[in-house]
Amino acid sequence: MLSKLNPTQRKAVKYLDGPLLVLAGAGSGKTRVITHKLAYLIEQCGYAPRNIAAITFTNKAANEMRERVGKLLTGCDAKELTVCTFHALGMQILRMEADLLGYKKQFSIFDSADTAKIIGELSGTPDKQEIRIAQSVISNWKASFTSPGQALSQAENEMQQHTARLYARYQETLRAYQAMDFDDLIRMPVELFKNFPEALLRWQQRFRYLLIDEYQDTNDCQYQMTRLLAGSRAALTAVGDDDQAIYAWRGASSENLQNLQNDYPDLSVIKLEQNYRSSQRILACANHLICNNTKLYEKKLWSEHGPGDPIRVCATKDGENEAESVVMRLLGHKFEHGTRFADYAILYRSNHLSRAFEEQLRAQKIPYTVSGGTSFFDHAEIKDITAYLRLIANTDDDPAFIRAITTPKRGIGNTTLEKLAAHAATRNISLFEAAFESAMAHQLQPRQHEDLITFCNFINRMEARAVKEACAPVLADLMSAIDYEAWLFDSFDPRQAETKWANVQDFIGWINRKSEADEKSMVAMTQTIALLNLLEAREQETDAVSLSTLHAAKGLEFGHVFLVGAEEGILPHERSAAPEQIEEERRLMYVGITRAQRSLQISYCTRRKRGKEWSACEPSRFIAELPQGEMVYSGVAAAGSAPAVSKEEGMDKLARLKAMLG
Repeated sequence: MLSKLNPTQRKAVKYLDGPLLVLAGAGSGKTRVITHKLAYLIEQCGYAPRNIAAITFTNKAANEMRERVGKLLTGCDAKELTVCTFHALGMQILRMEADLLGYKKQFSIFDSADTAKIIGELSGTPDKQEIRIAQSVISNWKASFTSPGQALSQAENEMQQHTARLYARYQETLRAYQAMDFDDLIRMPVELFKNFPEALLRWQQRFRYLLIDEYQDTNDCQYQMTRLLAGSRAALTAVGDDDQAIYAWRGASSENLQNLQNDYPDLSVIKLEQNYRSSQRILACANHLICNNTKLYEKKLWSEHGPGDPIRVCATKDGENEAESVVMRLLGHKFEHGTRFADYAILYRSNHLSRAFEEQLRAQKIPYTVSGGTSFFDHAEIKDITAYLRLIANTDDDPAFIRAITTPKRGIGNTTLEKLAAHAATRNISLFEAAFESAMAHQLQPRQHEDLITFCNFINRMEARAVKEACAPVLADLMSAIDYEAWLFDSFDPRQAETKWANVQDFIGWINRKSEADEKSMVAMTQTIALLNLLEAREQETDAVSLSTLHAAKGLEFGHVFLVGAEEGILPHERSAAPEQIEEERRLMYVGITRAQRSLQISYCTRRKRGKEWSACEPSRFIAELPQGEMVYSGVAAAGSAPAVSKEEGMDKLARLKAMLG
């Protein structure tokens, strides 16, 4: 069973002489080690599946682990094996011990939307930002085992006192509802174990061996839960990578690696340093970068994959230029090497950077997926405007009709739409066509019918213009007629409305630029958008470029990675000033680099638009920390880079590439 493991992996699987920390570098096969150790404990060491728990952070990781263990076990059923998240384990414990805490076994679990509603009602505020802040403060109090009484006594100002009192009422409300929130699922088992030794003993006897995945991501609560369950037996394997600790902002503590050493003086440490993912040059970059961080344990990744391509660093003029050059290089590379779109990823520190890349990918008709945030084109306000454009392009588009006629609201409610839908169904026609049938005049109140016809006539007029006129004036008149800006400011708080309106203006600007460049009418443009939306709606997109935040990309791998926006103020983030914050940002850059298998390009802008103003950008300090002998610089002139490529040379290269793509 262990024959396919390398010697170090095999050592980690077989080690059972005490607590073990497996420092698993990026791409070093940590899941393989965990799953083989689970199978080894059952098949070779006589452990019953129900006496083992493997704890991880996501349902996806738990499902993958369970599936892989099932394939490794020959004469044994893995169903009784506990492979789950910390929250799922906490829930399992609390269901069993609920009566000790004064809860029903079938207590409710409230998600963040449920708790936001309660906090909003208790505080009497509709302000979503205030509610989110209160949720975050209460969550941190729970994670640090601070009771409402302690929070009130420690409050330093009126705001903290107010939140502490809110915390007390919030807890009373949860108790009254026989409910727990996500934080309770970790906090309350720890309190249970501390207050009821007999319950702790039951669970220590149940779980005779513990494996903890992504150990560097544990917070104080999760660490205490693990330590209590392990008890004096300390039959424990923790698997993690201190170089990939990137979740301090949500309470994770890389100090837990130090705590492990303090609490278990006989702790053994095994390092997995052979990387099965990346080329030697990519690993040289990763090693060179991360050695600038203070380290509890030194490790150095290596690979047998050969040197690989040089690492490219590309300086670009601005955000639009960066997106265009990345997408054109991606297309050229794909054409040259015969790869799939799914082999490519564009990774960035912050969600707002995705927009320019999405626009370029759409312009080139390249399929893509977005993770770690909402796609710009999936924002509600963009979908609202797109609904009008789709309806103008095709009046038989019923979903577009419903969205457009109800946003902004114009006196046409559910009753009108239900009658319209019923008539359209009997006649097998679209809602738009049904609106003009004489039967509707009899079924609707005169005012509702008039509003309906007014809207449909407006769409017909816009369609007639959109076919023959330039896009910009038609779009301007459309936005003026529906008065979307006023509706946003009437419906949302000012800050939200401003953000949404800025998104709409960006979207309109993109359509106008694209239609002018491609000499397309508004109908032709909207048909393109509708088609792209239709393609994007397919659930199983098998071949698409991945757009992702660095946080969301952790654990993934791609043949070719474009790490974009590597600038001071973005990566490292402008709010990262303290040395420990800079170290976390460096680990985030390290995570980005180690996602790449074959090639890596890092890019930055020399200037960016912030609001209406342009500001100069400095390349990220992390670029200077990479091994310069492995780097190839290109793009606009920048300190330490190669000479700038002239605009004529660039345009000539672009023309050749486009001709090649045919």
